[in-house]
Amino acid sequence: MNLIWFILSLFIYSGLPSSLSKNVSSRPAIVNIGALFTFDSTIGRVAKIAIEEAVKDVNSNSSILHGTKLVVTMQNSNCSGFLGMVEALQFMETDIVAIIGPQSSVVAHIISHVTNELRVPLLSFGATDPTLSSLQFPFFVRTTQSDLYQMTAVAEVVNHYGWKDVVAIFIDDDYGRSGVSALDDKLAERRCKISYKAGISPVSGVNRGDIMDLLIKVALMESRIIVLHVNRDAGFMIFSVAQYLGMMGNGYVWIATDWLSSVLDSAAPLSSDTMDSMQGVLVLRQHTADSERKKAFFSRWRKLTGGSLGLHSYGLYAYDSVWLVAHAIDAFFNQGGVISFSNDSRLQSMGSDNLHLEAMSIFDDGALLLQNILQSNFVGLTGPIKFNTDRSLILPAYDIINVVGSGFRRIGYWSNYSGLSVVPPEMLYARPPNLSIANQQLYSVIWPGETSLKPRGWVFPNNGKQLKIGVPNRASYREFVSKVRGTDIFKGFCIDVFIAAVNLLPYAVPYRFISFGDGHENPDYTKLVNLITTGDFDAVVGDITIVTNRTKIVDFTQPFASSGLLVVAPFKKMNTGAWAFLRPFGRNMWLVTACFFLFIGIVVWILEHRINDEFRGPPRKQLITILWFSLSTLFFAHRENTVSTLGRVVLIIWLFVVLIINSSYTASLTSILTVQQLSSPIKGLESLKKSDEPIGYQVGSFAEHYLEELGIAKSRLVALGSPEEYASALLHGPKKGGVAAIVDERPYVELFLSSQCKFRVVGQEFTKSGWGFAFPRDSPLAIDMSTAILQLSENGDLQRIHDKWLMRSPCSLETTEIESDQLQLKSFWGLFLICGIACFFALLIYFLQIIQQLCRTAPSDSITAGSSNSVSRRVRRLLSLMDEKEDPSNSVSKRRKVERSVSTNDKGTELGAGNLRRQTEMTSGTNINS
Repeated sequence: MNLIWFILSLFIYSGLPSSLSKNVSSRPAIVNIGALFTFDSTIGRVAKIAIEEAVKDVNSNSSILHGTKLVVTMQNSNCSGFLGMVEALQFMETDIVAIIGPQSSVVAHIISHVTNELRVPLLSFGATDPTLSSLQFPFFVRTTQSDLYQMTAVAEVVNHYGWKDVVAIFIDDDYGRSGVSALDDKLAERRCKISYKAGISPVSGVNRGDIMDLLIKVALMESRIIVLHVNRDAGFMIFSVAQYLGMMGNGYVWIATDWLSSVLDSAAPLSSDTMDSMQGVLVLRQHTADSERKKAFFSRWRKLTGGSLGLHSYGLYAYDSVWLVAHAIDAFFNQGGVISFSNDSRLQSMGSDNLHLEAMSIFDDGALLLQNILQSNFVGLTGPIKFNTDRSLILPAYDIINVVGSGFRRIGYWSNYSGLSVVPPEMLYARPPNLSIANQQLYSVIWPGETSLKPRGWVFPNNGKQLKIGVPNRASYREFVSKVRGTDIFKGFCIDVFIAAVNLLPYAVPYRFISFGDGHENPDYTKLVNLITTGDFDAVVGDITIVTNRTKIVDFTQPFASSGLLVVAPFKKMNTGAWAFLRPFGRNMWLVTACFFLFIGIVVWILEHRINDEFRGPPRKQLITILWFSLSTLFFAHRENTVSTLGRVVLIIWLFVVLIINSSYTASLTSILTVQQLSSPIKGLESLKKSDEPIGYQVGSFAEHYLEELGIAKSRLVALGSPEEYASALLHGPKKGGVAAIVDERPYVELFLSSQCKFRVVGQEFTKSGWGFAFPRDSPLAIDMSTAILQLSENGDLQRIHDKWLMRSPCSLETTEIESDQLQLKSFWGLFLICGIACFFALLIYFLQIIQQLCRTAPSDSITAGSSNSVSRRVRRLLSLMDEKEDPSNSVSKRRKVERSVSTNDKGTELGAGNLRRQTEMTSGTNINS
């Protein structure tokens, strides 16, 4: 029996794989985790104590791990990637199930490769490099906030104050480069940019001379917004040198990332010299929600350290990282996970006995523990500990603090949920997200130089560089801009406006004009503007029209002159002539008016014929009455009185229509006979589009492209280079090789017409734009120049410059419009419609009354349905009833008498009926004659 146990034991220790010898029970007495960071760093000094206290709290809490003791082994990496890798490899020789740390992004990059291969989760409370992605390093878990969010907060602050360019000073390692790259992306999303990047060597012992050389370069830059993304030693040296160089005074803005807040929170009160060198600096700090548990831990911390070491947010995240591992291990055991390790066959095959690589082993269930870590959901000292889909902690937020005096004050918060706010993010999470510009708020800031006035953020670079300003060398319209022959001097309206605006700037702007064009032909302005994007010019000054395609590539100042496209055409004076009285109305207007006069006369005759003696008599007399009545209403001189209510209603409405027509005719005829009338075959842009005649435009103008966009064939467009060519082409006309009209901008047209009185503007201005000076996109100089141009406009200098160069001659002061339009039917159809409707309803009511009377007089039983002469009898009765004279006073008694007579005759014999018909016919004839 003993022999059997001996053989079995020998088989277990020699024959079985080494992985089985390392297996332990599912709930072991001890679980080992590692901690890797720099002990004597700003973050490491706090993290060491925080991790130790977290392990104590976990082991003393019976509700977690249930008897299993958590043991942490700490190793000092000294912020060295090489040492970190070696120490990580040493961890793998032991049964380590997770590693907390490192704090350095550089070290995290290196050892993440090791943890990936050996399947050991790496929980970093300090590595903020956003390039440490879960795709490349699946076993890397960031238990703090990524610099991606911190740089978003910095970009939000920059955008909030309206700045466009920043200078970034950073440590030239993975941490610094990746952070600044993220900042560049976030600024670009807000149309801001990093204009200069200055890297600092990550090697310790950077000397003061190197920093001074770097800051002198920064001082020569245009931007005064400096973002500092470095470590403690380099940061304090930069502030010291900046103060020495006067870069901590008015006009400068310094934004430091959370490296400075960690120092301010953890270090003992800094020296007065150090604090003096940082006055007015804005600092970001990772936001952790206030809670009773956090307050209790701060009180406990002060007792532990005696007040010699403060607690910063990285220490809180380190504390929560331990609890995160503990919760994940507890869930791991609850799911039946077993802590077991297997040797890596690849390492055994290398045969490196001196390195003892075979001692490192793979954590078999590392993926299960990683899954439990990512699915954790509990509340720690920093707030909710939960990961989103991209494996980042939820609800990222930062405090924004301002260094003032011997300390600092908080001026607001940034959160990924609601942006900038003076309200803690926890209060905003219960509300709908609101990232609108109006909702972004911060408290007032004391800026460098002890001023509360927001810095402009940039100055003109003090490095002796002159702005290269492109100026079009025009061949025509040289009043706007022209080059003095034989010199490099430019003059003109646009040049004077630019110089006056530059003189109003609060700083000096060195510049030099560079000619664009040969002076024999106007240059292409679109090509000139495009040279800004290629860097050939720093700005373009001249008569540059602000159009959509150009605004996509450059920024323009406030327009200093209005500009829109106009059509210029030749004209001729219209003589009044013998038939001038017909010109106020168009042909259709005359025709419809005449028809309505006759129609109204007929309607009134119908309505008045039965009861009004003035509308009765022989047919010839009645026809004359209709014509006379209708025409006499034109002068309100009709003699016939209307008796019926319907006739009076129709007449009142018609007289109102006649009043309007009369007044309009009189006003139009007066204008024709007293005001000079001009005529042109071209009425405006629409008539040009419908014709096939050639159209002139100025060489280099955007009018060519605009007309092509309207569908006008390019073959119809004729390029003209000077006012003389304009006049010649218009005088010759299309039949003699000229043009029907010219399309050009308002300033050129006004100057052309000031000396050419044979042409006029036809139609309306069909574009609205202006002239401005062009600068590169997001140039702060464009904003300041716009302010200066507005000031020139308000104080009257802009008008005085305009009058100096573009004063009009008396010819251009004529403002007569080309051929005032005739009055057309479309201006009066509403009146005619109302009148027509009134006539229709009056006639309708009248005929209904006649039919009603006819029905009352109809025999009730003598006329059968099959009678052949019943229809003609009814028609004769209707005509007789419409023609007979009705006395309004006794119409009722007469109606009754007629009804009795009709009834009696219907009951008589055929002879009696015949006599009655003859009697009725005689009566009708008498009525007609009367």
